[in-house]
Amino acid sequence: MIKRPFAAAMARRRHPLAPLLVIVVALLGIAAVYAVVNAATAKAATSASETMVTKGSKLFAEGCASCHGLNAEGSSDGPSLVGAGAASVHFQVATGRMPLAAPGAQAMRKPPIYTEEEIQALAAYVATFGPGPAIPSAAQIDGWKTADIARGGELFRVNCAQCHHAAGSGGALTNGKYAPSLMKASPLEIYEAMLTGPQSMPVFGDASLPMEEKQQIIAYIEEMKRNNNPGGLSLGRLGPVTEGLFIWTIGLGAVIAAAVWIGAKVR
Repeated sequence: MIKRPFAAAMARRRHPLAPLLVIVVALLGIAAVYAVVNAATAKAATSASETMVTKGSKLFAEGCASCHGLNAEGSSDGPSLVGAGAASVHFQVATGRMPLAAPGAQAMRKPPIYTEEEIQALAAYVATFGPGPAIPSAAQIDGWKTADIARGGELFRVNCAQCHHAAGSGGALTNGKYAPSLMKASPLEIYEAMLTGPQSMPVFGDASLPMEEKQQIIAYIEEMKRNNNPGGLSLGRLGPVTEGLFIWTIGLGAVIAAAVWIGAKVR
């Protein structure tokens, strides 16, 4: 007599849609928690970004605006930075090429005067003036470690060796300009240079040189740094001119000396 009402009550409680209702409530709860956490994270990231931009604006006004203008519009002493992008600013400032001490045919590499945090702030501020190449991510840069070195060598000889020399030692250009040596450039700097085309260098965007090919070129350059003299003496790594001069002066000189020694013995 007691079991039947209890069984009936249990049957009423076990509605077929009850498990579905539990799942829906659980999902809604998870979504609500995620939304709160995501909003807090986004707010913190936005706040940090705004702080970087504010800091960068002060640094820009102090060290860059006299040449590039208060709004990066450029002047007779410096080009416009509107649309230059964060990668261009990071490359120029991290390599010490900017700020420029005095006008010249080309900005030379030197120790940077800003810290990495200050450089990031400057880059973030200039990026607000217009869209441009962003600073490459760690994933983009680190890909060179597993890239095809042989393929990188082919790409380097086709796209880079004409100016930077086959050994990456650099070379002279026109009007007092030059292609710098790549032996001191970091993978990040090389990647940024390909993205932005500093000085007389052309821009190698992802349309003309995809990320994988950039990584392969970097892998080849890094291999040249590790094994910089695979053929013996480097001779300045300046190519056939110095090698030919070495052969003519040392090799031919040795032959002449041997001929004179043989002639002296015959006498």
